[in-house]
Amino acid sequence: MTLLLGPPCSGKSTLLRALAGKLDKNLRRSGVITYNGHTMKEFVPQRTSAYISQMDNHIGELTVRETLDFAARCQGVGYKYGMHASDDQSNLNCLQRSHLREKQQNIHPDPDIDAFMKATAVQGKKHSMTTDYIMKVLGLEFCADTLVGNDMLRGISGGQKKRVTTGEMVVGPKKTLFMDEISTGLDSITTFQIVKCMRNFVHLLEGTVLMALLQPAPETFELFDDILLLAEGQVVFLGPREKIFNFFEGLGFKLPPRKGIADFLQEVTSKKEQERYWTDESKTYEYIPVARMVKKFQESEVGQEITNYLATPYNRASSHQYALVTTNFALSKWELLKACTEREWLLIKRNKFIYIFRTCQVGVVACITATLYLRTWLHPVDHESGDIYLSSFFFALVHMMLNGFSEMSIIIAGLPVFYKQRDSLFYPSWAFSIPSWILRLPYSMVEGVIWSCIVYYSIGLAPEPGRFFRYMLLLSLMHHMSIGLFRFLGAFGRSMVIANTMGAFTILITFLLGGFVIAKEYIHPWWIWGFWIMPLSYAQNAISANEFLAPRWRKLDANTGEPLYLSILRGRGLSTNGYWYWIGVGILTGYTILFNIFVTLALGFLEPAAGQQVKHLAAHTSINMEDLQGCQDQGWAQQKGMILPFQPLTLSFNNICYYVDMPH
Repeated sequence: MTLLLGPPCSGKSTLLRALAGKLDKNLRRSGVITYNGHTMKEFVPQRTSAYISQMDNHIGELTVRETLDFAARCQGVGYKYGMHASDDQSNLNCLQRSHLREKQQNIHPDPDIDAFMKATAVQGKKHSMTTDYIMKVLGLEFCADTLVGNDMLRGISGGQKKRVTTGEMVVGPKKTLFMDEISTGLDSITTFQIVKCMRNFVHLLEGTVLMALLQPAPETFELFDDILLLAEGQVVFLGPREKIFNFFEGLGFKLPPRKGIADFLQEVTSKKEQERYWTDESKTYEYIPVARMVKKFQESEVGQEITNYLATPYNRASSHQYALVTTNFALSKWELLKACTEREWLLIKRNKFIYIFRTCQVGVVACITATLYLRTWLHPVDHESGDIYLSSFFFALVHMMLNGFSEMSIIIAGLPVFYKQRDSLFYPSWAFSIPSWILRLPYSMVEGVIWSCIVYYSIGLAPEPGRFFRYMLLLSLMHHMSIGLFRFLGAFGRSMVIANTMGAFTILITFLLGGFVIAKEYIHPWWIWGFWIMPLSYAQNAISANEFLAPRWRKLDANTGEPLYLSILRGRGLSTNGYWYWIGVGILTGYTILFNIFVTLALGFLEPAAGQQVKHLAAHTSINMEDLQGCQDQGWAQQKGMILPFQPLTLSFNNICYYVDMPH
């Protein structure tokens, strides 16, 4: 386990993201990673290593066990499956192949170890034994069935969340972790506990961890095996923790008593702070630049050992053929869809209050609508009554459309977790969007049924059963279409401010060009195309044709002398043909599919909005010290241009009491 130290803007985050394969969009999707100019396309770095950021992004409604189980299920078992398999036994399953090979080679493993190894090699299961083992290593077994929680839902503590963030990655086959400032927002004791858990992971599971920490405490510093010190984008030291002090003592610097070790290592490379650590009385102090330190390290014993080690070509024959992952996803398409569907259904059950509340809201509004358009005073006898019926149709469609608006905030709240799991290749975007689309179809049908049962006969619409069910179907499709629309706006906007602005604009334009606020005849020719692309206009045509083509509207209009339904429909620019109902049904279905395709594309190709991500590396991403030096220079240039004038203030406090609860 290696500790990464360095002053601000020394390129720590850049190095960690690059090593973890968090490259720019084009390189990340192609799976190409370059090391010192050598292109490697032989494995998928996102599934071989993991970058763990400072942010703990999790679904608060899931428990710790459910979070880790889902991660283990999506990441698969990696090399463990291949170690139990062989190419000439494809007709047998994993465990049968392993047992047959052991029998052929006369191997008699320990029964307990054999059972555990084979249990952890079974992939695609809802619950994995690996989850229990990782929770034990990370100290999470006591909160396994506790909700992770979020800002609005009480859950586990901050330190436990950090361990869940780590466990989510190590529960799969990944054994190389790059952890970036994971101590942010934590106290020193919690940081010590997390680092100790990671030390257990490294030593028990033979993992590799490169961790960047901000001013770790001495007891935390002692947990690390190696130290990597960066300064100005260059490697000042890389080697065993015990030898770093000897290296700096050879340069004339020594750690003072009662001085933090991490502070000393970060300040000894600084031009302003370096002189205070000078202890060589035989020489006059002279500033030692970073370049000179780097040269001294390369000439040292530790530096020579690293140089000789890197100069020796790696023997690939000594590596297991399944050690590196070569496929983008661990599971088949069906298994990925099944896993995401089960998680989405679980989240719907956990968030059932939202859906129950919205369903009750539909019922309440339907009751109000039924009393406003009560059939005791509304009769199909004249043009005025027809206009009132048209207004009830418009209100029903608008209500169904607006009831899907809350889906926008739901998808935006889940985007940070989605982006993290998408970039780690847990699943593709379609595996996330399709279950959300399908599982909300019954909910749309329920809302359509509730509204129709309360409103339809209460306001005296056409009594034929067929027209009642067609009315119900159209409202359900309108609601499902609006869910797809607002989910797309949320996935495209990626932040509540942008998405709400787009949503409000879309609603206003839809109302204006939907054919009711302004009849089709009064829309100017240069805006008529807007009428024809609005789903609301087709829904208004369909629901009007369903009602006014009923036999009771065929009586003659006293004013025009033509059938009453023709007078009403033509007066609003609506179609008078019955097939327009099925055209409306087809258009709404098509828009539903189209919007959900747009959701999938937006989730698959768009990056997190500004402020929700760390900037990716540039297009030519080569991991070398020159790149880090460039990042360092750029960081200094930005800092020089951000000096702002301010008025110093003095704060004083009186009668402050600080209490610490001590255990019994």
